Amino acid sequence: MSARRASVAPASDPYPRSPTVHPLPTAEAEIGEELAVVRPGLVSRYADELSGARASVLTRLWRALAHEPLPWVTGRERVRDGLVLRLADGRTLHGPPADPYATAAYVTAVRLGGTSYEDPARLMTGLAVPHGEAFAAELRHSAASLALSRADQPPVPETPPPAGTAPDWVWEQRVVDGHPFHPNCRSRPGFTVAEQLAYGPEHRPLVELCLLPVAAQDCLVTGVWPRELRDGGRLLVPVHPWQAEHVLKRPCEGGRLAAHPLMSLRTLALPDGPHVKTALSARLTSSVRDISVGSVAASAVLSDFAEDLAPRTDGLLHFTRTLGAATAHSPDLAAVWRESPRTYTAPGEQVLPVAALPVTGLADSPSWLAAFARLALTTGLRLLELGVALEAHGQNLLVVLSGSGAPLRLVYRDLADIRVSPARLARHGIAVPELPARNLTDDPMALRRKLFGSLVAGALAGVAGSREALRAALAAAVSDLPCTADVRALREEPLPAKALTLMRLSPGTPGDQWTTLPNPLVLDQGASDQ
Repeated sequence: MSARRASVAPASDPYPRSPTVHPLPTAEAEIGEELAVVRPGLVSRYADELSGARASVLTRLWRALAHEPLPWVTGRERVRDGLVLRLADGRTLHGPPADPYATAAYVTAVRLGGTSYEDPARLMTGLAVPHGEAFAAELRHSAASLALSRADQPPVPETPPPAGTAPDWVWEQRVVDGHPFHPNCRSRPGFTVAEQLAYGPEHRPLVELCLLPVAAQDCLVTGVWPRELRDGGRLLVPVHPWQAEHVLKRPCEGGRLAAHPLMSLRTLALPDGPHVKTALSARLTSSVRDISVGSVAASAVLSDFAEDLAPRTDGLLHFTRTLGAATAHSPDLAAVWRESPRTYTAPGEQVLPVAALPVTGLADSPSWLAAFARLALTTGLRLLELGVALEAHGQNLLVVLSGSGAPLRLVYRDLADIRVSPARLARHGIAVPELPARNLTDDPMALRRKLFGSLVAGALAGVAGSREALRAALAAAVSDLPCTADVRALREEPLPAKALTLMRLSPGTPGDQWTTLPNPLVLDQGASDQ
């Protein structure tokens, strides 16, 4: 996160940059050239941010190289000054000690054979592995877009608004650096500089959604579609303007709807109303962000199920309800309406996504971080015991804070990717909802991967910012948890995490791929055990 950005190339850096001067990679130069036309005042700041952005992306890439089951990494060995990876072609890759939970940009260069690399894209090209060139192009775009995002921030941090006064989008738009662990943290291929500035939440725009009329009889609708978005026998479906121009290639025939983009870019908050999730058939980070017909069909069932489930958390967790969803039987033309998380706040309280917590500075307090970890783990594990594994990463999970900043309770949004165990539900006398097969599993590993990979190795790690801070928070929290099989796994086993780089380098393999990270609570687990 931007709150923990480290300075680049400290004097003690054991892997100094190559003295050879290279021209800017294509993506960096192209963005610079476009920026000179559309926002010339940002050019200098963009150039200043490039080296730090490369280091941030390289740090994320080094985490993957050190911990993911990449087939061309044949061994990992700790050495006095860092970590050595042995490659299948006989070369070695030498870098600093790998902290899989670090969010600061601590990796400024790594050495492949006799060459030092500070640019993650050039490193990936130098590795010469299958599908590496395509991934290198994404890394170039990620670093360049990250530099652009940082360049467009106020030069002096704004004073956080008083509790309860910030609109929904304010905290979401302060998450400048994107995903804390994905090398493609800001990759937006297909977006021009003008489009990034116009639509990226970190640039704080007001986006005018296109309202496209579709015959109601040609749509699948669940829940209640807003009356104001009906025109006789037609539905007015909100469409992201990028989608309308580049994918649907249709003008805004039914008018426009102004909204503020949230963290995911394709989900936006109306100034005085709900949130609207739009289809966006562009690859952001890892996935193409469309809305499947199946997810629209299941949205009302999931929402009702969650509403019945929430009371079992003793008021610690609320779910934002899906108000209505519609699709023209196409993942490219669909929209979902959800409640605002502010629905579940009282006067004087503030709700913000967990990914925004580093910006607040609250997590710098070990006692605050321990209290938040206790709240998140208690709630997540209680639901897991009942039979529901949340995908509680920093975007889906939000925290309600008191006026003094104390974590009070949680709000969860976007139920499409939860996992539900029919066997566990039955043990607790809970009816199994009629969900798509992909949402259902009784496999304990699959359930733990979903929760632990998103909540512990994702949200909590991203807030903690380092292995030691995460260890302290977990140690304080788990002591109060009941000794179930899930809790024992959390205490004793390596932590599951999505193998995000392996997934980008395996375009022919559908679905999630996984790795394990050393458990901070188990001192003898490390990268060389992979």
